[in-house]
Amino acid sequence: MSNDKKATGSVKIYNKLDSLAPLTLIKGTHFLSDSGKSFVIVDRVIIPSAQYQKGKLVPGSVTAKVEAKEAGEDYNIGNSKFSVPKLSGTVYYYSIYAESSSPMVGGYVGNVKKVTKDDIQKAQDDLTEKLLEQAEVALKSKLTPDDILIDDSVVRDIISFSSTIKQDTIIDKFGAEAKVKVSGLIFKKQDLEKFVKDSIVAKLPQNNSVLETSLDINYNPGVIDNKNGKVTLDLDFSAKVYQDINTQELVELFSLQTTEEIKEIVNSVEYSDKISEAKITFWPFWVKKAPKNKDRIVIDLVFE
Repeated sequence: MSNDKKATGSVKIYNKLDSLAPLTLIKGTHFLSDSGKSFVIVDRVIIPSAQYQKGKLVPGSVTAKVEAKEAGEDYNIGNSKFSVPKLSGTVYYYSIYAESSSPMVGGYVGNVKKVTKDDIQKAQDDLTEKLLEQAEVALKSKLTPDDILIDDSVVRDIISFSSTIKQDTIIDKFGAEAKVKVSGLIFKKQDLEKFVKDSIVAKLPQNNSVLETSLDINYNPGVIDNKNGKVTLDLDFSAKVYQDINTQELVELFSLQTTEEIKEIVNSVEYSDKISEAKITFWPFWVKKAPKNKDRIVIDLVFE
């Protein structure tokens, strides 16, 4: 946008006249710099008269804000001395003058960038969205393999936002900062599996067990209460169960038995409904019976 701007600054105006009354300069009084640039005071000022101190005349002075007569960078001048052109030819010309101790700034002609309300809002939207995404990634990166995050419970909050400039500031670019918070409900997979397993075991007949490797659990979040850190889960689960098999008892029975004798034991009434099939292997190959040393008899249970 086009936004011609006049340079501004401040000067200290001196009055070397020792008149009884102070000198008043009206708003808009022109001051000419030693480099030929014209400025005007933006407010009416009253300059005290000079006074003698220890035999020396000390000028009265007052600080005033000034603005360049025209827009442009040429008026961004450094420390300067100023005269009042309209006093030329009078006794006041050499007695009323001004000096600046800091540069004039802000003069500009041409197209400049002006920060709008939409610019600040877009900066807030872009920055907070980026931070929220980073915070969510950081949250998930801290999860262990045993942690389960309820996706629907994830809450993204913007805590604060501030920019380094205000609306309508003329500047090419600006900075901003924000604070965000991402939270969610997490539970342990191990806790869920234990709950399901305990629920199944509680309904099993005596001497039956759950085949843990067959445990299949599906869940859907129900009521989510982030404030109190609670969630209701709708569960659908299943598992295979088997009748307990006393392998130590079988070791005792298999000792010194042949393959056929072991099969007869497995197919007996006591075990036929527990064991569907038995695979018997002796080693070395010439051995025909299970060893007397029961520690050398190994029974592996295979579940299908």
